[in-house]
Amino acid sequence: MPSQDIPGELRQYFEASHIALALADVTEDNPLLLVNEPFRALTGYDDAEVIGRNCRMLQRDAENRQPRAKIRSFLEAGRQASVRTTILNFRKDGKPFVNLLYMSKLTALSGEVRFLFASQFDVSRSQPELLSAYDNELGRTLSRLGPALAESGMVIEGSLMIIANTVATVAQAKLTLADLDAPGFP
Repeated sequence: MPSQDIPGELRQYFEASHIALALADVTEDNPLLLVNEPFRALTGYDDAEVIGRNCRMLQRDAENRQPRAKIRSFLEAGRQASVRTTILNFRKDGKPFVNLLYMSKLTALSGEVRFLFASQFDVSRSQPELLSAYDNELGRTLSRLGPALAESGMVIEGSLMIIANTVATVAQAKLTLADLDAPGFP
């Protein structure tokens, strides 16, 4: 789906958001269609380097077995409306970070999934209050996104319940960080 098919309201919403957001196509390999400034700041990549590519490029050679399985299940299962997982990613400069990834499906009123919506947050070295602030902002983002999508005849699937697993998410991030700090990891 060409990027000009992204509703203007959604495009404006992305530009105004203070958290990292990405929008992907639902065609084969889910190429990125749109990213915002916080995404560019987080990853170090500019639009020309990511638009048209799958976001898995951020994983480089990392195994990420469990996160990949969760994402694959989300993408393949029609009933799963959203997913949240930590995943090891790499910035353009090669520095690793633990990404708290949230993904949801943006669906037309007809039921057709039109886009994949994603938000990213670096939990690598964050203090708990920053993660809590991000969770609050993500909740507000999802709440405010609804009316913008309604103008375009779309809805966001899933609920805020998936955000409620912050404690488990932080614990998983700490395990991943311990692996990053282990001898032998670049």
